[in-house]
Amino acid sequence: MIWNPGAEVEVKPDALQSHPRPAAYDASGRPGVRAESAVARPWVIVAGGFHRRGGMDRANAALASYLADRGAPLHLVAHEVEPALAARPNVAVYRVPKPAGSYFLGEWLLGERGKAVACAVLGKTPAARVIVNGGNCRWPDVNWVHSVHRAWPLRDRGAPVWFRLKSRIDKRLARHHERAALGAARMVIANSEKTRRDLIDRVGVPARKIFIRYLGCEPGLRPVSAPERLAARARWRIAGERPLAIFVGALGYDTNKGFDTLCAAWRALCARPGWDVDLIAAGGGRGFARWTELVRRMGLAGRVTMLGFSDRVPELIAAADLLVSPARYEAYGLNAHEALCRGVPALVSAAAGIAERYPGELSDLILRNPEDAGELAERLLRWRAAMADYRHRTQPFSARLRAHTWDDMACGMTELIESQPNPAIEPRR
Repeated sequence: MIWNPGAEVEVKPDALQSHPRPAAYDASGRPGVRAESAVARPWVIVAGGFHRRGGMDRANAALASYLADRGAPLHLVAHEVEPALAARPNVAVYRVPKPAGSYFLGEWLLGERGKAVACAVLGKTPAARVIVNGGNCRWPDVNWVHSVHRAWPLRDRGAPVWFRLKSRIDKRLARHHERAALGAARMVIANSEKTRRDLIDRVGVPARKIFIRYLGCEPGLRPVSAPERLAARARWRIAGERPLAIFVGALGYDTNKGFDTLCAAWRALCARPGWDVDLIAAGGGRGFARWTELVRRMGLAGRVTMLGFSDRVPELIAAADLLVSPARYEAYGLNAHEALCRGVPALVSAAAGIAERYPGELSDLILRNPEDAGELAERLLRWRAAMADYRHRTQPFSARLRAHTWDDMACGMTELIESQPNPAIEPRR
């Protein structure tokens, strides 16, 4: 029996039983043909979520779906798993609660549960592989890093005192767990060169352990067509051809997403007689009411719509002319990636990992200093003066991003992992 710290377990019959060893393995359990062994071996993935509502959760779901589609025995340890994935016959789900909604307590339980499940699965099939995320579980196999706490500074000035105290405790613990988990990992997969550099410079992870695999996108994506754009704008009640910019990101008590910089730039722009662009901000969080009040105090209530959390972001992107993301720290930037895949220009900060993928001809869509509202306003003015040109120049980059789907990402990760020694079989040298 597996130790269960208050978790709800959905284990299908024989999910933890040993599976017949296929011809892809030799007598010692080492993989032979990687394409076959990736399917045959069990996989344990420990992650906060496997669903489509968040960046890292979407990436985790894509990897899990790829493996499940190919028949791999899959063990998912998480707070939340989308129902369609959990219902697969070859997927065992171990749901871990978040006591009182606490991410800190939830992550501790997630790590403990992840280790228990990994031990049980490896006890049956030593050839199994284990993937964890960042500091959520210390395990000596694969660590897929979606963000780096030591590179992600606290930016909570003006937040309630209780939140600031809690943030400092959480950050200290997160950095400690991150260093321990990454030190134990045999292989580290980063989502960008920026993340790789942060792992080396801030955490001290040896460069030889780190590999980069960029995120993917939904297959079949195309640039927004004219009829689709008109229909989306009608659903969002956007008048005529009035230009629309969007912001998509969590609106907590912190200022990491740069919404304060965007508001300051928008106020300056709205003071200009010719500025005719409206802004919709999509994103919820504990600080949403505070940000809404700031927008009102700045006199922007008529020009900035505070949407809150929405599951209609794809529709919003279809209606938009520009996505703006002046984040102070962003390991990658999946919202910008998805907008670009639809052919919608995205103005991002140089602090985002996706900025390293921008071609030289789109460098004017990269904000060098996310603290500088003046620079952001200037770049927005340049975009407004040549909207059609920016959309046209974005198309080649859009096509390159669309060519790399979630399955391409997952296939590349699987082949990479299969190419490295399994620590359960081959001892550390």
